[in-house]
Amino acid sequence: MGGDHAPHIVVEGLDFASERHPGARYLLVGDEPRLAPLLKRYKKAAAACTVRHTADVIGDDTKPSAAVRMRGASMRVAIDAVAGGEASGVVTAGNTGALLALAKIVVKTMPGIDRPAMAAIGPSARGDVVLLDLGANVVCDSRNLVEFAIMGDVFARTVLGLTAPTIGLLNVGSEELKGDDRLRQAADVLRASHLAGQFHGFVEGHDIAAGTTDVIVTDGFTGNVALKTGEGALRLMGALLKQVFTSSLAARIGYLLARPGLERLREWLDPRRYNGAVMLGLNGVVVKSHGGTDAQGFAHAIDVAMDMVVHRFNERIREGVGRIVGLLPKTGPKDGAGNGQDGGAVGNHRDRLATAHPGAS
Repeated sequence: MGGDHAPHIVVEGLDFASERHPGARYLLVGDEPRLAPLLKRYKKAAAACTVRHTADVIGDDTKPSAAVRMRGASMRVAIDAVAGGEASGVVTAGNTGALLALAKIVVKTMPGIDRPAMAAIGPSARGDVVLLDLGANVVCDSRNLVEFAIMGDVFARTVLGLTAPTIGLLNVGSEELKGDDRLRQAADVLRASHLAGQFHGFVEGHDIAAGTTDVIVTDGFTGNVALKTGEGALRLMGALLKQVFTSSLAARIGYLLARPGLERLREWLDPRRYNGAVMLGLNGVVVKSHGGTDAQGFAHAIDVAMDMVVHRFNERIREGVGRIVGLLPKTGPKDGAGNGQDGGAVGNHRDRLATAHPGAS
């Protein structure tokens, strides 16, 4: 029931996903009187799902502290199904803050992981790139960054189909002496770990778009700023291209000549291809679809969740953490807000994208 165009795009997206994953079953949580006519229209979705009725919905403006008390809301019921083992994962386009709070409280963090991270995929000059954390942890210590690198490695293997993804730590410079102690400590641990051969070292902001590494690791504050900056740059580029190609008759003729290439560029940068930010490090798969997505974008978020389930994402995270546990620095004691004293706060689906946008219950 979450998102700008719910529940229609959720049911239609489920229809697309059901065709791509014919053996999967779905628990569709929401207001049954509103869902029933949609399921009559989208037959494949109806055949693949079971509806669990609840009329309560966590609104976009609901504060996380209030959302955790709404036990009958569709998002909470769906997350309870994951925590109870009834479902392997949850996909929602609803309230992001509520999802983060409920996921950490109900699904809980995986043993060996200090804090979960939010990861997403974006475009680069060399292909797709994984970026994490995107805002789940505003401040991080070196242990968190190392854990993010492990999770980013497994995520890139699972969702992008890479055999040995390269990893970079986002910094103010690529030189080894750049950055603060937590970055240098994290780099030292990664160089001594099983990821040493994949660890590129420090990367800078321009390396994200350049695709210097397959995985970019940073704290949630920096990652969120980088994400929003990138989104703004893409929108600016689109607006400038439109302005250029509509400025004169000659420009319009030029557009007709360049149209095939521009269509390929639009497909490559289509935000629906990158829909589905993932909460990594939890005892279950939690995928956040963009609230303004359409049905194709929501289907893509389901694809991401399916890849993580089918390819045993969480089991591989546990294996990775187990291999590095002796190298990890201990986390500092928590303050009253739950933050560490050393920092901290709260298959390959690309083959299917010809038919399949970021940020539903």
